[in-house]
Amino acid sequence: MAIYGYGFENFIEALQNLGIVDVILPFILVFTIVFAVLQRTELLGKGKKNFNVIIALVVALSVVIPHVLGTYPSGYDVVEIMNASLPQVALLTIAFLMLMILAGLVGLDIREHSLSGLLVIISIVAILAIFGGAAGLWESGWLYDFFSEETIALVIMVLVFGLIIWFITREESRELKLGETIKDFLNWFKK
Repeated sequence: MAIYGYGFENFIEALQNLGIVDVILPFILVFTIVFAVLQRTELLGKGKKNFNVIIALVVALSVVIPHVLGTYPSGYDVVEIMNASLPQVALLTIAFLMLMILAGLVGLDIREHSLSGLLVIISIVAILAIFGGAAGLWESGWLYDFFSEETIALVIMVLVFGLIIWFITREESRELKLGETIKDFLNWFKK
């Protein structure tokens, strides 16, 4: 028997009314990510924790304050995009985790196969699709204007010529696997 008025649903609604979902959680998330990146990269120098905290604080407040005040342009509210995207990203994370568990059950080590590179590429495309969909980028039509027939033909032509040049100039001293081939091509393309 459920007791109405004291259930978890009402507790979550109370937290929502206090602004936890729209203010506190996005603030903590942005602050933590920015601070962790600044600490890890040591962009401002070694041992500059106080500066990293201030920059992370400013960035996190710059994300949350316009949302609270309603000054983001229509459709570009960062907090709304995050709130719409994060459940789908969590679902994607759980799906990949289950895939790795199933692969481990059958004795397949994903790190030893080119499957890990493929999963990374799929993850990047999925994350871009999720955040782009939450931001409404796929509905506005700018993507169709950008990718005209001429642009697509130019991209395909550059990729084909790049692949041809890479196949001609690559080293053939070892047997290449698919994952190594893609890595070698990307390294050559960076040069």
